[in-house]
Amino acid sequence: KIIIQDITVVTMKTAIIASLFATAAAFAPAKQGTRSFAVKAFEDELGAQPPLGFFDPLGLVADGNQKNFDRLRYVELKHGRISMLAVVGYLVTEAGIRLPGDIALDGTKFSDVPSGFAAVSAVPGAGLLQLFAFIGFLEIFVMKDITGGEFIGDFRNDFIDYGWDKLDADTKFKKRAIELNQGRAAMMGILALMVHEKLGVSLIPGSS
Repeated sequence: KIIIQDITVVTMKTAIIASLFATAAAFAPAKQGTRSFAVKAFEDELGAQPPLGFFDPLGLVADGNQKNFDRLRYVELKHGRISMLAVVGYLVTEAGIRLPGDIALDGTKFSDVPSGFAAVSAVPGAGLLQLFAFIGFLEIFVMKDITGGEFIGDFRNDFIDYGWDKLDADTKFKKRAIELNQGRAAMMGILALMVHEKLGVSLIPGSS
C-alpha cells in the first residue's frame, strides 16, 4: 500500500512538472507580425480586458479568423460553465451535504457516497449510466443554440429570458464578462481541487 501511494505521489508530481513546462512553453513569444494582426482583430472582444488585454500566447487565432475565434469562445464558455458547477458540487459534497434517501435499489444511500474521486467507484453502475445518459441528452438536445442566439453561448432559444432583454448593451456586456471570468477561475479551481486531492492535501479547512 505504501509503495502504491508513493507511485501515485510521484506520478502526480511528474504530471504537475509536465504541466508547468507546458505552461512555460505557452508563454513563449509569438511572431510580432501575426500577433499584432490578431490583437487588432480581437482587441475589443469580450474577455480582452485589463491587465492582460487580448491574450493568445499560443497564437490560436493569430490569423484573425473570426469563425475559429467564435468556436474557441464557445468551448471556453462551455468548459467554464461546467467547471463552475463542478467546483460548487465538490465543495458541497466535501462539506458533507447529501440528498436524502437511497441512490440505488440495493439500499445504497446518498450519504454512503464519499466526495471526490472516490464517489465514482461508490456510485452503482446503473447510476453512472443514468448520469452519462442525462448529460448526453443535455449535450445533444438542450445545451445548444437552435434559434440563432444573441451571442456565442446563448442557449435561451427564445424560451428563457429572466429579464435579460430589458438590460442595456453595456450591462449585458459586463454580465457576460463576469460569467467568462468566473468560468476561467473555476477551470483553474476544479483542477487545483483534483490535484490536491490526489496529493493528499486538502484545500478545504477542517476536511481530511
